[in-house]
Amino acid sequence: MELFETIQTTEHEQIVFCNNTDVGLKAIIAIHNTTLGPALGGLRMWPYATEQEALNDVLRLSRGMTYKAAVSGLNLGGGKAVIIGDPRQDKSEALFRAFGKFIDTLNGRYITAEDVGIDVNDMEFIFQETNNVVGVHEVHGGSGDPSPFTAFGTLQGIRAALVAKFGDDDVGKYSFAVQGAGHVGHHLVKLLREAGAKIFVTDINEEAVAQAVDMGAEAVGLDDIYDVDADVFSPCALGAVVNENTIPRFKFKVVAGSANNQLANDAAGDELEKRGILYAPDYAVNAGGLMNVSIEFEGYSEERGYRMTRAIYYNLKRIFEIAERDGIPTYQASDRMAEERIAILGKIKMPHMGKPHRFPGRERNSG
Repeated sequence: MELFETIQTTEHEQIVFCNNTDVGLKAIIAIHNTTLGPALGGLRMWPYATEQEALNDVLRLSRGMTYKAAVSGLNLGGGKAVIIGDPRQDKSEALFRAFGKFIDTLNGRYITAEDVGIDVNDMEFIFQETNNVVGVHEVHGGSGDPSPFTAFGTLQGIRAALVAKFGDDDVGKYSFAVQGAGHVGHHLVKLLREAGAKIFVTDINEEAVAQAVDMGAEAVGLDDIYDVDADVFSPCALGAVVNENTIPRFKFKVVAGSANNQLANDAAGDELEKRGILYAPDYAVNAGGLMNVSIEFEGYSEERGYRMTRAIYYNLKRIFEIAERDGIPTYQASDRMAEERIAILGKIKMPHMGKPHRFPGRERNSG
């Protein structure tokens, strides 16, 4: 009964365990909430130490996707999938095609996408067995790499936070400490520099830092990023970097970045509020990638992707208004905004029980 108690506690609708001994597949699909539509969320491959650790991760991530989709105004629910294995040595065509077959049995209740440990080649194999995939390569009519859209959306969230904190969104007037110069961080640094902003950057990858420096950023040490005298801290890599050890070092006035789960815990969010540091909730800020891939349902358009991602500015503005209205920290306000939308639309919708999706313009080799 412990598993069902866990499902009840986390309010998940369905958990699917996928096993194929012949190809070494051990996977878990978690569907959290489909009130607003089919559950969409990425597939992660990771060498979890235990099966319980994998289950805990997929339950946490899928719940987060429900809130991200809801606060973004999308007609999507939250889901996530994990494959237990080392992405450096356990991948195979058969493994991913077997997983694709499991996804297809859900008849559209869960739609997968690329996440940690997964690349476009892996998604190609899954796509051969099911149409319930987004973020596929452009040659198939998909949206391709989501990182430029995530970065563009992050910029919109930053602009909203600047207005809330300083009264204007002239990005070039402010300085930024960008933690992480990978796919999303690289694009964000480029956008900030194009606006004329002063940027400090750090990353474990020296080549990524060098590329940011070439764009005009100033490199700082991995730990030194927390001591930088900048207006905005933009975490774009690790989670839990806003914590009891780092917050006392902050000179920042705003925290707004693309990394997931930036707050180590609720206490960190409360401490930011206490110190007058404005936190732009991460899952609202980094929703650009999700918004972009969602367009594949109706036929992908890059122009529409950028237009839709601009809505993040207004979503963050609404979150800040709710925080002020209810006298609560912004991390609570974003949850409240998502829950209010799910609750009111739940009056007119039923859980998504699965049906084929259109995906016009998509070409899939199902052989």
